[in-house]
Amino acid sequence: MVTDDERWAAAFPYLYEPAYVDYAGCRTAFTTRPVPDELVGRLHVVALTPERHVVVCRSVQGWRFLPGGTREPGETLDELTRRELLEEAGAAMTGPVSLFAAHVADSLRDGPYRPHLPHPRAYWAYGLTRAEVTGPPTNPPDGEHIVEVLALPPDEAAAYIAEHHRMHADVIRLGQALGLF
Repeated sequence: MVTDDERWAAAFPYLYEPAYVDYAGCRTAFTTRPVPDELVGRLHVVALTPERHVVVCRSVQGWRFLPGGTREPGETLDELTRRELLEEAGAAMTGPVSLFAAHVADSLRDGPYRPHLPHPRAYWAYGLTRAEVTGPPTNPPDGEHIVEVLALPPDEAAAYIAEHHRMHADVIRLGQALGLF
């Protein structure tokens, strides 16, 4: 019997390729299985507008990606999503976040990246939420400086992001294949 992850790995080999992430000092593996909320350390979201377009961002360095980031102490996943959408996309969350995939990140370091984050296993999750772009990104001083926010049909959003972030492009495509949007 073929598992869901085996089926999706055949369709999205780049997502499922095991990797070592040097800056984080960890090994990663991809899954669509449910993950424990309390072990999610990072989250990026496919934010769908009322027109069912995907919100994408471009930083001053030219990087293109889905909005998201690292969880702050005591933050719920909804609070993390709400904060990151406002900071990086100038968007208001209009529905709950629903996780649909994650990288399992197993650290090889002695301690966590930040004291409040899970260690030695954490999940870098991907979620889906509804949102509406309401203004410019807030661009806090300790975050990325976002210079462009677009809401594009899913195929166009994936193509736009693929130039700089194949992982996020494939996450959009996986969400489509899962029938989420």
